[in-house]
Amino acid sequence: MNLSLQRKISSWTKLAELIFFPSFCELCSSLLEFPGERVICHSCWESIKPFRSSYCLCCGRFFEGIGEPHFCQRCLEERPPFSCHRSFGKYSGRLKDIIIFYKFNKFWIIGKYLARRVHRLLAKREEIWQGVDVIIPVPLHPKREKKRGFNQAQVIAKELAELERVRLLEGVLVKTKNVPPQTFLQLKEREKNVRGAFHVKKEEEIKDRVVLLVDDVYTTGSTIRECSSVLKKAGAKEVKALTIAQA
Repeated sequence: MNLSLQRKISSWTKLAELIFFPSFCELCSSLLEFPGERVICHSCWESIKPFRSSYCLCCGRFFEGIGEPHFCQRCLEERPPFSCHRSFGKYSGRLKDIIIFYKFNKFWIIGKYLARRVHRLLAKREEIWQGVDVIIPVPLHPKREKKRGFNQAQVIAKELAELERVRLLEGVLVKTKNVPPQTFLQLKEREKNVRGAFHVKKEEEIKDRVVLLVDDVYTTGSTIRECSSVLKKAGAKEVKALTIAQA
């Protein structure tokens, strides 16, 4: 079969798919007509932008306005149990839409795309990646994971581990208390809510190692702080954290 005929057949096949099996963007309803488009269209993906302004050198909290990165007041007063945290962008607009759709609709491929976007932006940031021995996703309680169908942080962490060629540790950090969602809680309530909710199994897997903790959204930092504290007490040398977005 010559090349010209192959191209014609490919075009006819694509046309037939669009006519008989139309697929539309789950966010904006645009037709998915370009090669490689899945679930969410190219335009929606391109509309999400990384945060480019200043941030806290430790907790990674975004600051409004321009300026050099510096420590926030909270980190100056009391350093968190993790050494640094970084996010791709703000939990707003189209990025928020994508994360919410991903979490509650079981489209695993979106988690991989999100991980690749984060990695593309932050792959050369030494404060995140230097010395990292293992990557660990923030776990869900087994009942919550069963209800949702998957752990959104695990998909993101696995893709990052493959991109960086770093070992992914699953089932080492576990959530033992099925506490209420953090969404509608204030800072102090969030801290109390997650206190004692996590546990490390197989401590030898993290002893004297640098851990990168991965989650989807960073709001007050209560979950990341609690997980980091538990990991440090179990013997981790250092804990760093990476999230897709922060509220």
